[in-house]
Amino acid sequence: MSLLHQVCVLLIAAVLAVPLFRRLKLGAVLGYLAAGLLIGPWGLRLIADVESILHFSEFGVVLLLFLIGLELNPSRLWVMRRAVFGLGGAQVTATTLVIGALGMLLGAPPLAALVAGFGLALSSTAFVLPILAEKNQLATPHGHATFAILLFQDLAVIPLLVILPMLSSTAASSQASGLVTAAKIVTALVGLVIAGRFLLRPIFKLIAASGNQEIMTALALLVVVGTASIMHVVGLSMSLGAFLAGVLLSESEYRHELQADIEPFKGLLLGLFFMAVGMSTNLGIIRDEPLRVLGVVLGFMLAKTAVIYGASRLFGESRDSSRSVATALSQGGEFAFVLFGIASAAKVLSPHSADFLVVSVTVSMILTPLSFLTNERLLSRWFQKEEAREFDAIAEHDNPVVIAGFGRVGQIVGRVLRMRKIGFTALDATPTHVDFLRKFGNQIYYGDATRLDLLRAAQLDKAKILVVAIDDMVASVKVVELVQHHFPSVKIYARARNRQHAYQLLAMGVQNIIRETFEASLTLSRQVLEGLGVSGSAAKGMVERFAAHDEEMVRAMYVHRHDEKKLIESVKQYTQELESLFNNDESSDAAPPDLVSAHRPSQSTPVKSSQPN
Repeated sequence: MSLLHQVCVLLIAAVLAVPLFRRLKLGAVLGYLAAGLLIGPWGLRLIADVESILHFSEFGVVLLLFLIGLELNPSRLWVMRRAVFGLGGAQVTATTLVIGALGMLLGAPPLAALVAGFGLALSSTAFVLPILAEKNQLATPHGHATFAILLFQDLAVIPLLVILPMLSSTAASSQASGLVTAAKIVTALVGLVIAGRFLLRPIFKLIAASGNQEIMTALALLVVVGTASIMHVVGLSMSLGAFLAGVLLSESEYRHELQADIEPFKGLLLGLFFMAVGMSTNLGIIRDEPLRVLGVVLGFMLAKTAVIYGASRLFGESRDSSRSVATALSQGGEFAFVLFGIASAAKVLSPHSADFLVVSVTVSMILTPLSFLTNERLLSRWFQKEEAREFDAIAEHDNPVVIAGFGRVGQIVGRVLRMRKIGFTALDATPTHVDFLRKFGNQIYYGDATRLDLLRAAQLDKAKILVVAIDDMVASVKVVELVQHHFPSVKIYARARNRQHAYQLLAMGVQNIIRETFEASLTLSRQVLEGLGVSGSAAKGMVERFAAHDEEMVRAMYVHRHDEKKLIESVKQYTQELESLFNNDESSDAAPPDLVSAHRPSQSTPVKSSQPN
């Protein structure tokens, strides 16, 4: 069959299967898989050259990882470090040990059991993230936890890809090969970071200046293909290279342009990847050993679910969120295909064992949409009475203000609005807090404002202003990101816990920021000055000048928030400017001369800036 005819068959299968499975609420992913099974070698045999299609379609996963990297800038990764390296590390380690132990109990050699355990501990980024996105669950708590675990899994593959070739029976040559590979990897990673920092942005600027959109799209694809090819040459996954390229460009001014250019290609190639997985599934093993395949698949999926649920609870996730994370990540992943192939070549796994594990992973991936449905339609109902409520039903209204977080700050805003008879909707994530405040007549609803469905239920799209008064800085930043993306017309007023939080919000483009204790500190400072004998008008003027100068300093310094050296230099510079400002205005101050001179710092004594609010 010619290439043109193969493309026609693939498109017809996709057009017929995907809408049908979406209508049945089974998801597009399962539709692509079913289409692949139908037209593949074990179905109607319309397409025989599955290997070439599978290799080509893997580029869809590469593009997916690039887009994920674009969304994950280094500052966000640092914020997520506990979830990524803590929860993700605990999941991979515990799952590997548990499944490895089960394999040894079944008679597998220890090394083979551990390699198989690690491969099965990995989940499918290509399957899980599209399903979560389709269900609008990426912004939920379990969506963030799932993404963090998947990210760590992708990173954890790197050392094993280096170690596995060294485990071959030809130890000397394997060790030499492993050392050479390690050197290549280090060189490639360092080169990629340098190129991303110093070369890509000028090149994008040059191409953008030409105004040629087609070349801009070609350059975006070249960046992905180039980095993926470099990683592939040194023995790493192409997906990792694309992910790193995305991270390096995540803070670039061309991030949104890149995302728009890559998105159409990613969608088409991911669908082709799912179909290729369906076509490549060796149904002969399932036909010959159905009970064994079913037992292994159900065994490792249940073990993995239990481990992930326990790890999620240990790291503070709710029961509902932990169950959703465990369900989403219970399957095997696409990286298992690579690992088991390398393990077979290194004779760590026998060819039959590797093929059997690949089939088991494929079957588990096919069962993934069904596991989602099981959790949503059965488990969530069974545990509904035992769990905290999802979120309160929000009545129809036309309130111009939504307040996210109804603690000390949010309540004051709400009371002032109520006094002026301005309607508002208040959201708070602590159920006991909500119940207590409702006793006093407050119209407040329980819910996590980082959830897109809750914000839509609160009719944020009809509101004019969102007040972000959440105590948790991480959650506050998540809400701002979500609202800026989905409700760009809503004006954001945010509470900042401290100066670092204010820097984050300013970097995201939020202009209306109030630091939590700043205004109260200014009032207290004015009263202290008056208590020392400074007149009321002079004290007020001093405080106002200080406040204006400090606000200017915050807005000017946030660009250096990641550079400690420049930050310290800026603080010293602004402190000197503030001292000069007060020295110049000293002649007009109404404070007694002896009081001013008594409290003026000497020229030989450096002015020390206290920790700002």
